[in-house]
Amino acid sequence: MIKSFFEEHLHSDEEIRLILEGSGYFDVRDTDDRWVRVLVERGDLLVLPAGSYHRFTCCSKNYIKACRLFCGEPVWKPYPRGEESDKMTARAEYLKQMTAAA
Repeated sequence: MIKSFFEEHLHSDEEIRLILEGSGYFDVRDTDDRWVRVLVERGDLLVLPAGSYHRFTCCSKNYIKACRLFCGEPVWKPYPRGEESDKMTARAEYLKQMTAAA
């Protein structure tokens, strides 16, 4: 299942993860579309905005246990990077926020 998380994707809702055990890497895109690697370990809380492209992989220990937190109704569906996801409202809102922050 971990291999499916390595495909670059976005969600229409925030992704909030609490790392319970183990460690791994979230790769997220910066404003210049370059990868930024974030190490997450036990006790870390990571919030990825809706519409942000990201992926996940384990580290050399090959073990992680995480809890995904939701506000309201859970939204699990990943949208692989491509023409469809680039046109999503969540992506447009995310890009607007990133441009305003720059």
